[in-house]
Amino acid sequence: MSQTENVVDVALIGGGVMSATLGTLLSELEPTWSIRVFERLSEAALESSNPWNNAGTGHSALCELNYTPEKADGSIDITSAVKVNEQFQVSRQFWSHLVNAGMLPSPEAFINPVPHMSFVWGEANVEYLRKRWEALKDHPLFAGMEFSDDASVIRSWSPLLIPGRLKSQPIAATRIASGTDVDFGALTRLLLDLLRERGADFTPESKVTAITRMRDGVWRITYRHEIGYTKFHFFARFVFVGAGGHALNLLQKSGIKEIRGFGGFPVSGEFLRTDNPEIAARHDAKVYGKAAVGSPPMSVPHLDRRVVDGVPSLMFGPYAGFSPKFLKTGSWFDLFASIRWHNLVPMIAAGASNLGLVKYLIGQLVARKSTKFASLEEFFPNADPKDWYRITAGQRVQVIKKDKKKLGVLQFGTEVVAAADGSIAGLLGASPGASTAVPIMIGLLEKCFPAKLEQWKPALRAMVPSYGTQLSDDPTLADTTMTRTATALGIAR
Repeated sequence: MSQTENVVDVALIGGGVMSATLGTLLSELEPTWSIRVFERLSEAALESSNPWNNAGTGHSALCELNYTPEKADGSIDITSAVKVNEQFQVSRQFWSHLVNAGMLPSPEAFINPVPHMSFVWGEANVEYLRKRWEALKDHPLFAGMEFSDDASVIRSWSPLLIPGRLKSQPIAATRIASGTDVDFGALTRLLLDLLRERGADFTPESKVTAITRMRDGVWRITYRHEIGYTKFHFFARFVFVGAGGHALNLLQKSGIKEIRGFGGFPVSGEFLRTDNPEIAARHDAKVYGKAAVGSPPMSVPHLDRRVVDGVPSLMFGPYAGFSPKFLKTGSWFDLFASIRWHNLVPMIAAGASNLGLVKYLIGQLVARKSTKFASLEEFFPNADPKDWYRITAGQRVQVIKKDKKKLGVLQFGTEVVAAADGSIAGLLGASPGASTAVPIMIGLLEKCFPAKLEQWKPALRAMVPSYGTQLSDDPTLADTTMTRTATALGIAR
């Protein structure tokens, strides 16, 4: 039986953007609820929410070509792009609410205007990009998208892309000036500071090792301090496992049947980075290209301007790799420790049906440094190796789950797994991740607290005015909402 004085209403495991977002939402909806956050590392946002570990810092499908595949008939499917953009607008509305209410400081502490561009070369890719632009340019969520196949225009958008390139090479680009760069590490810390001001406890250097349901329905959380390895117990009425790659293992330990059949496939990554201020000053954009034929969605190359602590840098990648770790600071045994009898078949089946991914990863692992740098030169022909250095990105664990045939499928996305009674839930998966944290966490609230939802709707609409509607269905509402949030966040519209 749990000890009443040691029970909190909400336990958040993992000090990343997902836990911080959910905690902030709940503190707005239920101000009297007690919240405790557990973080394995010494500070918050050191794993996937860290800006140098996060491959996408403002995913809104404005430039990411993998969200707009070309169908067999040659037309462009914009369904995923519209969905991701819609989700990002929800996040923007929530952040705007917090800024307007004085709960977050000046927005430039975590979000900065950076145009989003798509850039391709080769006749077939130029034609694809033209068709993509035609499919998106009149959509209310993609208003303002420009297209050009003129090198002088593209050079005015991003000076690094053109010098040194063959004039005979067909090229094209699209650009939306209203794109953003989000420092999710800074945002996470600001949200957790807000939670602490409201009475929440933040417990760093504390690794949760077990989650056990007690007879009274309360969850016992066993954790140990990473310094001294002393074990402690705590109790919570609701538990969210937002521990990145470690979430799978903890949900398995909780014993909920809903996690059966789920597995994970870890993918590591590297980027090239430059902090040379002269180079950074010449590239005010996030530029996404087209993945090579046969490459997985995670391999889409991009040359990004990043603004961290007010200082601009450029990153290029990703270069994929493999590690059995489920976290950047995890264990070499993470993958093997996640194998259970109920997920063995899905993991084998997913591996067998994704031999192309395995081949791609092997190719990336054995690629020479010169070969990797050549992919940067396709974007930035005059790049100098002396200006760039390699950084290791965060670990991503792609979801493996049973398909309709009870075998297994590798899923490139995120998934909320919750117990039937809603008392515990966790988030698995990766992209688009942080950019869509707010709609993902609102979806979790709907799933875990259905009895509270009607009571919460007014507050949810105050935080996210479009809640319950789709901006893409109402051009006027979309324009009004996007203009309002742009003003609040100090970004272009």
